Amino acid sequence: MRRHGTVLDDLDRKILTALIADARASFKEIGLSIGLSAPAVKRRVDRLREDEVITGFTTVVTPSALGWHTEAYVEVFCEGAAPPKRLAEVVRNHPEIQSAVTVTGRADAILHIRALDVEHFEDVLERIRAESFVKETHSFVVLSHLLPSSPEAGSGRFSRINE
Repeated sequence: MRRHGTVLDDLDRKILTALIADARASFKEIGLSIGLSAPAVKRRVDRLREDEVITGFTTVVTPSALGWHTEAYVEVFCEGAAPPKRLAEVVRNHPEIQSAVTVTGRADAILHIRALDVEHFEDVLERIRAESFVKETHSFVVLSHLLPSSPEAGSGRFSRINE
């Protein structure tokens, strides 16, 4: 595993761009679009997976199709220094938390939460606030998405891989 030392060449970037656009594209389809054989594309994808450049493939489902109609971001402020390991334990216990990151700035962490409705969101928020190290939270309920969501719950978009 060379994760951080992996050097991507132009063909690797083209393969990644193709997979980001359509993760279900076959190695043959990708190869035809970038001038490689299907086995050569497979070898490169296998290497990118081994090097943890590609960390997985996923199915993206519209949250509202599953009944999750409320989305919010919550800034978490902790007593003293933010305990990342303890925060990680807490967020794993809440299936409503889609992602959680520690951050610089005033807040110690930001949580991305999906809930059935506002009442459900309030329940999740109260459970988070009940943690002994949580001093304060600031919540931001999402009204609309201005850009299409990525598989990482709206965390960004890639249309091509930069050098």
